Amino acid sequence: MTQDESLSSSLGKANITSRPQVMGILNVTPDSFSDGGKFATFDKALAQVEQMISDGVDIIDIGGESTRPGAVEVSEEDELARVIPLLKAIKAKFTVKVSIDTSKAAVMSQAITHGADIINDVRALQNEGCLAVLAKSKVPVCLMHMQGLPRSMQENPHYDDVIGDIKQFFIERIKVCEQAGINRERLILDPGFGFGKTLKQNYQLLAQLHQFSDLGLPLLSGTSRKSMIGDLLSRNVDERLAGSLTTAIIAAQQNASIIRVHDVKETVDALKVLSMTAKYQY
Repeated sequence: MTQDESLSSSLGKANITSRPQVMGILNVTPDSFSDGGKFATFDKALAQVEQMISDGVDIIDIGGESTRPGAVEVSEEDELARVIPLLKAIKAKFTVKVSIDTSKAAVMSQAITHGADIINDVRALQNEGCLAVLAKSKVPVCLMHMQGLPRSMQENPHYDDVIGDIKQFFIERIKVCEQAGINRERLILDPGFGFGKTLKQNYQLLAQLHQFSDLGLPLLSGTSRKSMIGDLLSRNVDERLAGSLTTAIIAAQQNASIIRVHDVKETVDALKVLSMTAKYQY
């Protein structure tokens, strides 16, 4: 079994008594909604990787282009310059798994060449060339649902049935991936909290996340510090830890296999408590 296949199999349907994997967010951009510019320099980014590893992270998710509402697109050259040197440095220095958050085929290709363990795509491999790049590799890929584009996705999101509509999107994307030569076992699904969803729709998704489990693929949940927490609680970005931890726990209870977060240490602690408690419920 290859490393990529081992990783993919380890992300199977989550069991509440075995802690979901924690994916730490590392934005190397100047304009991310939560920590824009904080880790934009190489040395600061590498120091943050070391800190997250110390805090118990399972996967580092590197993003070189902000996907916050209203974000502008980044050129391929700029994204490569932000992401690839850091990826190479992490793989040379640490053994932690690394995910690359990108929607560009060229960035995916270079990332895979330099050892990326996962590709995390908010556009679910819909951009030109992305399917072909992944078909040539054995790297797992996360398919995220987004209604619209980052610049406009929150203007007027609408669904006939938010759960049913997103599930149908996944069914169609899974079929397209398989037809392109990407094995189903390599796929991870992310319903895309905050990506073209209202406050109500986000919480409906969270409460019913388990409904995607019948697709038989690992689920990724990313709610950390998002507006669905801030708008509900009237909290600024740096005041959303309690809400982020609560949504992480709920996602774990709803069969999420990966929890994507900014606050690694606190999330790891919360999930350990949940896992320990769950052992004595049955």
